[in-house]
Amino acid sequence: MATISMTVNGKPVTANAEPRTLLVQFLRENLRLTGTHVGCDTSQCGACVVHLDGKAVKSCTTLAIACEGMSVTTIEGLAEGDVLHPMQEAFREHHGLQCGYCTPGMIMAAVDMVNRRGHALDEKTIREDLEGNICRCTGYHNIVKAVAAGAEAMGKGAAPVQAAAE
Repeated sequence: MATISMTVNGKPVTANAEPRTLLVQFLRENLRLTGTHVGCDTSQCGACVVHLDGKAVKSCTTLAIACEGMSVTTIEGLAEGDVLHPMQEAFREHHGLQCGYCTPGMIMAAVDMVNRRGHALDEKTIREDLEGNICRCTGYHNIVKAVAAGAEAMGKGAAPVQAAAE
């Protein structure tokens, strides 16, 4: 067992794990942050995307021990309490999901895309940048609309939206 320490969603965490533990396993099994999904285990589908020191990575092929001392943001870390991140709100508003399995990875990839490319994204850029994220339910049309709207809202410094009570 190895002791692994990192910052996850702004909070310092330390846990014991086998050196071969993948980051997605560490997040889900050790920290019980289950928003990051495992879809393929081969870095093909993007359901496992998280931000590592501010950059999108596929956590199904990243060793947790390699993240020692780094900062990880998961889908759970985007919202501020019950207040949704503008990209999360855009996916909700523009129906950018069906079953929701790929959605956390899509949103994390989209936020990274905006951080890298800016707030004015065209359809071609969005589609090209999402090539590493697979959705088996939709035709991507609403996902692309959601990413464009979320990017625009992030650029305007949109006030976060209160999540609807369930």
